[in-house]
Amino acid sequence: MNDAPIGIFDSGLGGLTVASEIVRALPHESILYVGDTARCPYGPRSLDDVREFVLQIGSWLAGKRVKMIVIACNTGTAAGLVAAQRTFDVPVIGVVAPGARAAVQATCNRRVGVIATTGTVESGVYSDAVRALDAGATVFSVAAPKFVDIVEQGLHMGPGTVEEWIADSSDVFVRPAFYEIAREYLDPLKRAGVDTLVLGCTHFPLLAPAIGQVMGRKVRLISSAQETAREVAGILGARKWLASKDNVPRHHFFTTDDETEFARLGSVVLRKPIKSAEHLPVSELEAMTIPPMRAEVAAPGLEEEGVACN
Repeated sequence: MNDAPIGIFDSGLGGLTVASEIVRALPHESILYVGDTARCPYGPRSLDDVREFVLQIGSWLAGKRVKMIVIACNTGTAAGLVAAQRTFDVPVIGVVAPGARAAVQATCNRRVGVIATTGTVESGVYSDAVRALDAGATVFSVAAPKFVDIVEQGLHMGPGTVEEWIADSSDVFVRPAFYEIAREYLDPLKRAGVDTLVLGCTHFPLLAPAIGQVMGRKVRLISSAQETAREVAGILGARKWLASKDNVPRHHFFTTDDETEFARLGSVVLRKPIKSAEHLPVSELEAMTIPPMRAEVAAPGLEEEGVACN
């Protein structure tokens, strides 16, 4: 048993969709969430800059003695997962591999679509992940940065449950301005004949009803949030690191921007009240000492799947 918290971070609020699934799947676990809202969005930034952000936040979380780090950001995963895994002593997972795995399992015609931020699409990380599982699959990727803007605008519309906001966004989405955005991004994927669409940004599950409406019922939407929660549970279970059943979970939230605004909007995304968030200055992250990376090639057979680590 291990009652230490799970560290989760994203460029902002979107990663709370992943945190929500982890909390639901693992109700005894504590989480420590960082939303780097002051430097959000990561999508338009260079992968080198994002990799540095990932290592800074990872170092901060490691200093808080988390037992696992979840990069709940597709761009962060694309830019910094490998570097983080080679840097930190705890398991580090991203959201790309779980989503790619679910897409490969779901597709019937082996034509998979991906919508994501510009940085994620340009990295090719989803294409690589899908083809690593099925070399015969064809992946069609489209950068959809305006979808992020739609979500952010929706979250600032005012109070209400996430279900109410999604219903409102679905109505708004088919208005001419939004429909043109949808056609720009989604029509090429429809013409390509994809039967599975990966929502490759943690903001996009909040637009799933609207995206599904445009793509049609025959297209399966894949959100990496649920798949990532399953992977977290699997890794912690294999290592016998799950929290004890009598553990009282404690969830702490940090943001590099306005903590009041983060708590208000984050409560909508998390689907649970965030009573308060704490401010984490960017200067504190930039001052972090990042451990050196390990050698790229490790000795085989030291830590195979299913072997408990003490």
